[in-house]
Amino acid sequence: MQTLHIGQLIAVGLGGSLGAMARFVVSNQVHHWLGRDFVWGTLTVNVFGSFILGLLTILMIDKVQLSVEMRSFLIVGFLGAFTTFSTFSFETYSYLQAGEVTKAMLNIGVSVVSALLAVWLGILTGKHFFSA
Repeated sequence: MQTLHIGQLIAVGLGGSLGAMARFVVSNQVHHWLGRDFVWGTLTVNVFGSFILGLLTILMIDKVQLSVEMRSFLIVGFLGAFTTFSTFSFETYSYLQAGEVTKAMLNIGVSVVSALLAVWLGILTGKHFFSA
């Protein structure tokens, strides 16, 4: 098991706080512009977060050496709170790039179906315990 470093923990917390606030602001602004008849805000932050993760990955590989704390701040903290979809997208893309189409499709199917089932189970649980 990897040792937990307090600097990384603080970086994730700060990044997460800012990422959550950014998601709130961006999502609400997009809904203000486009309306709430579709999940435009969530779609926007998910797609944008995926783009940023890809961009940061390339920058960190090819151009800039960032500290562990800065990587934790940006990727785990900020993007993790801004959207978890960016990591899902990047992992699926990595499978496809590696020619592992079956794993990519399994990741897509299991992720989407599991998330939908979790929402449904959460709704059922909430209705069971908290409905009048």
